[in-house]
Amino acid sequence: MKKITFLKYKLIGINIFSKCIPVVLCFMLLAGCTKNFENMNTSNAGITSGQLKADFNFIGQYYPSIQQHIFGEEGDYQLCQNLNSDCYAGYYMSPDPFRGNINNQSYSLVDGWNSDVFGMAYGQVMGPITVNLKNAARTAYPHFWAIALILEVQAMSRVTDYYGPIPYTKEGTSGASTPYDSQQLVYNTFFAQLDTAVSNLDAYVKANPGLKPFAKFDMVYAGDYTQWIKYANSLRLRLAMHIVNVDAATAKTQALKAINDPGGLITVNADNAAINGILSYHNPVWWIGTSWTDLAAGASLTSYLNGYNDPRESKMLSPATSPASISGQYVGIRAGTPVGGKPMYSGYSLPNFSNISEYSSMVLIEAAEVWFLKSEAALRGWTAESAQTDYETGVSTSMAQWGASVGSYLSDKTSTQADYVDPLTPSAGTPNASIKAMSKITIAWDATATNEQNLERIITQKWIANFPSGGWESWTEYRRTGYPRLFPVVVNNSGGTISTDLQIRRIQYPSTEYTSNASGVAGGVTLLGGPDNGGTPVWWDTNKGQAVPKNF
Repeated sequence: MKKITFLKYKLIGINIFSKCIPVVLCFMLLAGCTKNFENMNTSNAGITSGQLKADFNFIGQYYPSIQQHIFGEEGDYQLCQNLNSDCYAGYYMSPDPFRGNINNQSYSLVDGWNSDVFGMAYGQVMGPITVNLKNAARTAYPHFWAIALILEVQAMSRVTDYYGPIPYTKEGTSGASTPYDSQQLVYNTFFAQLDTAVSNLDAYVKANPGLKPFAKFDMVYAGDYTQWIKYANSLRLRLAMHIVNVDAATAKTQALKAINDPGGLITVNADNAAINGILSYHNPVWWIGTSWTDLAAGASLTSYLNGYNDPRESKMLSPATSPASISGQYVGIRAGTPVGGKPMYSGYSLPNFSNISEYSSMVLIEAAEVWFLKSEAALRGWTAESAQTDYETGVSTSMAQWGASVGSYLSDKTSTQADYVDPLTPSAGTPNASIKAMSKITIAWDATATNEQNLERIITQKWIANFPSGGWESWTEYRRTGYPRLFPVVVNNSGGTISTDLQIRRIQYPSTEYTSNASGVAGGVTLLGGPDNGGTPVWWDTNKGQAVPKNF
């Protein structure tokens, strides 16, 4: 395996949030496999060790870059999420015919794009945590170490849910090869890391009430450790539900640990975990949509919002401007549509950039999602709470987050997903992108419905609530549950490795793993239990895209 080398950086100032003293904190990945961090080479020229240790700067300096690289900025975000999971979750589709429409969106998986998921997560998150923070913070500053663990779990959960087995427990160790762990081991490690994080933060808060030593490095909660505890518990609940169909006992244990923890969960919008637009961090959805004009709303999203007459639609999206037949309506692009060159599809609905602005926060996990997770836990009989009440609170919380009025929405027993009509297809030699609605699920809770039907109701509303930055989580939940019912791709260029009807189940490992970590990735493929392509399900994906989902 190649060793990874990082450019040296210089810490320009000590108060990193000072308006007068900007800081450059990003690590630049030069080349090669993004693992084995022994050669990470850093320098803080001109800054004394005493200056760095004052106010925790010697360890705190790494955290802004780590936080920013959970999503990444515009280029990384586009490759790590927008051109894969955002599309596969039904949120977006690009009006740009990248690579002549032979790309991720039509299931011709682009290695040069998808490998950035590995590169950013291992190089910009695990790298500095493993090399710069593990030894410095784990014992001496356990509260700082707790934040590192939460961020690592957040970032690496996306990686394992994209790929399946990954290098994790042996990451950062020396040797020519890094072994892969089963996804089950990775998840169990996540739960153990969150145990440590919550314990460390709880101990610090009790011993030091009101102190916020992490404040000037914190892009999420301004140093409030009580909020980080809620975030950790909410993340645990999310991860627990991921594995319910494959390890129900562990899922229930971990979910109840999260729900019952005295530190609480994220249950109000003021507690939402989000990367804030400080340190000039651009919202990448805004940047890609306005500066590059490389994204539009997905047809699945507009079909549900239209069919439900959803009050959030005008807050989330802007109406189409062309062609004339759809001007003023909310119309997205169906995944895998063979779009022509711009501006053929550029007039379709976009995110509403009045509400999703340049420095809008990128949400990691929000209160509405937590209420829907609690609703599912109640539906499964794990708690004595009302699944209906939690569901309705989730919807109301999402409405409030968008500044929309819930009105009579929750009593609507008739509205369902709408049909999708694309006025630009079929044209000569182009398949028809128009399609009938795939779901009959309504909005109002139905106490007489089956658990499966009410789960579809919960997941569909959670999916709406997680827009615009929750594509990776929504793709995970779609694969886990089969909900919401997303339109299949118009054109499938996978060469038969991915089923159009079952849809994509994962992305394949980077080619660099086969050249720099051959024995490691071979072990990963063995643990995966199928070929390294987009049609092989990951460990927790027991539905595997079946026509009739079975979650109970």
